[in-house]
Parts: sequence; C-alpha cells; structure tokens
Amino acid sequence: MSRDALAEFVEATAKKFDIPGVAVGVRVDGRELIACHGVTSLDNPLPVGGDTLFVLGSVTKTYTATAIMRLVEAGRVELEAPVRRYVPELRLPDEDAAAQITILNLLNHTAGLDTRMVFDSGDGDDALAGEVAKMAEVTLIGPVGGRASYSQLGYNLLGRVIENVTGETYEAAVTSLVLDQVGLTNSVFTPGQAITRRFAVGHNRSEGALKVARTWKDTRGNNPGGGLVSSVSDQLRWARFHLDGGDLARRMQEPTVELHGSTLGDAIGLGWFLRDVDGVRTVGHGGSTNGQFANLLLVPGREFAVVALSNAGPDSGLEFNQDVLRWALEHYLGVIEGDPEPLPYDPQRAQEIIGHYENEFMTLIIDTNGEAMTVECRIKPEIRMASERELPPDLPPAGLGLLPGSGDAYIVTGGGLVGQRGFLTRDTDGAITGADLAGRLFNRVPTPAG
Repeated sequence: MSRDALAEFVEATAKKFDIPGVAVGVRVDGRELIACHGVTSLDNPLPVGGDTLFVLGSVTKTYTATAIMRLVEAGRVELEAPVRRYVPELRLPDEDAAAQITILNLLNHTAGLDTRMVFDSGDGDDALAGEVAKMAEVTLIGPVGGRASYSQLGYNLLGRVIENVTGETYEAAVTSLVLDQVGLTNSVFTPGQAITRRFAVGHNRSEGALKVARTWKDTRGNNPGGGLVSSVSDQLRWARFHLDGGDLARRMQEPTVELHGSTLGDAIGLGWFLRDVDGVRTVGHGGSTNGQFANLLLVPGREFAVVALSNAGPDSGLEFNQDVLRWALEHYLGVIEGDPEPLPYDPQRAQEIIGHYENEFMTLIIDTNGEAMTVECRIKPEIRMASERELPPDLPPAGLGLLPGSGDAYIVTGGGLVGQRGFLTRDTDGAITGADLAGRLFNRVPTPAG
C-alpha cells in the first residue's frame, strides 16, 4: 500500500469530519509512512507536517508507565510495593486505602481512585506535590485491587513517585529516563518549549462553527496523565521502541487485569490497553484534551503501528482517529474491526436503565425518546464554574443500544463516542447501581427534579 493511498484517505476523512489539521503515521513492513493535511490553527494557519506538535493527552500515560518501569529495572521501584514507600505524604479520606495502594494498582487503574480533579496547583516545580496534597479530598469509587476504573489521578500520583525517587521534577526525569534514551527530540512538556516549534491548537464547535480552544493544554499537575506534546514522527519512533520487543516493552504488554465490556480493551498491561481485533492482538492508548485527540495502536506480532493526531472536538477528532485506525488495520493487515449489532429497543429495559450516573468529574445521562435510548456526557456545572481554564464542551446526546448476551452490555451508536462500549453494574439484589463507559465507572444517583 503506497503513501498516496494513505494521503488520499487522510485528506478525504479530515474533510468529511471538518477537522482543521491532522497528522497520521503508519509503520508497516519496516517502512514508515506519514500523511498530513490541513493547518495548525484556523486563526493563525500554518501547514501541518510530520514535526508539528499535538497535545497527546492520555497517550502520555505510556511514557509515565515506561519511566516507572525504567526505575523498576534499576531496582529503585518495586511494582508490588505500597505507594507510600515512595510518597509518604499521601493522604486519602480512607487511611487503609492510602496504605494499601501499590504501584501496580496505579499502573493498571485498580487503585479505587476516581477519574480526576479539576484543580490548578500552578506551574511551579511543586505542582505535583500540590496535586497529591489535594488528594486528601478525593472520592474513592471502590476497594483497592478491585475492578479497574480509568483514573487520571492515579497517573498523576505516579508522577510524584518519579519525582520523589529521582529527586528531579517529573518532566526532567521523564526526559532523561525516556525521551532522551529513545531519541524523541520533538517531544516536550511546557508551552515555553513548544512555542519555538510549530504546534497545533485545539478547536471546538460553537454555534455551528469551529473556534480555537483557548486553553491549549491542561495544568502542570496533570502532566503525568496527559501533558506531553509530540509529533507524528516522534510517535512513530515511540512505537518502534515498544515494537522492538525488549524485556521492558514485553513486560508492559502482558495483561495484569481483565476488562469486561469495555472499548478500551480486553485487559490492561502496564500503561497499555490490550485488545483482540479480528483475532489479532493489539496494544494501544488514546488521549483527548481541549479540542485535540491522539491515538497510538501497535500490533506487536506484525511489527505494525498507526498514529492518528487531530485538532477538532468535541467529537469529530475522535471519530476521525477511529476511522484512521480501522482503515489502517484493514488496508495494511487485512484486519477488520466491526461493531456488534445492538438488540432491538426494549421499552421495559429502557425504563430500568434510564437515569443519571456520575463520577467526580462528569455526569452520564441515559434517557429514552420512546423509540431508542440515548446517552449524554456532561462535565458537571460546578466543575466548570470552579475551573479557571476553559474545559471541553459537552458531547450531545447519542444513540445507545443494548448488546446480546447478559443484557447489561451496551454500545454507543452515534456521535463522537460511536462504537464506545460499556456495561451496567448491579448490587446483590440485582438493582442497577452504576454504568461503565470508556473504562470509567459512573455511580447511579437520583435523577434531579425538573
């Protein structure tokens, strides 16, 4: 498959979803192909190229996990050790939980921590220390070592582990432990570093038009979970590092906890989500920020990788990236990823399910129009009001259908979350107590009056 075919698909798909700028990379048969389209910003347009920087969002977690594993290799960190061995200042509302959480629990999202906090601890070298201090107020969603639930907080805490063990800032330590060793010369953490290079800005749709997102990236305290800025060329180098099959890479790709009914994967490794697609094992991670989306997918058995970076939200960039990954798997490997067909609408089941579900950061609203169920994701109003930075817009309602089997698994059938799967959780009496979506647990709450 030629670069021309990739470039044609990337351009057509970017236009289809009305995305200002995209960068896509594929590693196949020992070759690396890059296709870029569009501009960095609608306000100050510059062509997107292979070295244009995009904010990676949660793909950063693969870097944080790799830095931790470097420290494990050096005998400076133990996976099964309690986090308090390295972060003695950690306090949680549940003292037992604070003492029990291990490094592994943080890496595979089984620490029982909620998704994240909207909290700005500043841009100083003490940002992560401030983030950890704030965790004394964080909500715990379950027991330590229980079910996996995706947590930004857990990876920010890993960033503090790295700081305390190395005696450096998180950013400096990851640069020396990972970026420099892999040769990622176009990957940075700070606006000051990025401003000397060509970089993309996010865009969100408002009143029918795309507008530049004025918060470029998240706070420094969120760097370990989502703050790296990088290019498609560097991401292909990163993919090559994890495909080469060294002991560290292989260990990170081994399953540590199974996932149930999740689009993220069938299991979690160390910083990676593991998923079988059409009988082929894949390793990947995605990320989103304010108007930017990133995806990295590896197929270790085929020495294959695909990278997708885009700068439009709240939903079009995600849809673009998903289409790119599926197209690349099919056209280069013959691997076809299809979504399961949902069951016909059942009004009785719908009445059992509809309602409000929430975590610390977001509310999930499942409703019905009498013919189909819908799902809507909203950032809590109080979170928006408390934030000093612009947050991404809410996703509009989209179709939701139940899947065959237990009857408690579902799939989103439209909008920016199309193809995302989740499942309902029940108590011992069979009552629905929560809903999982995109690997995050939302607990059921009373539906507000009115």
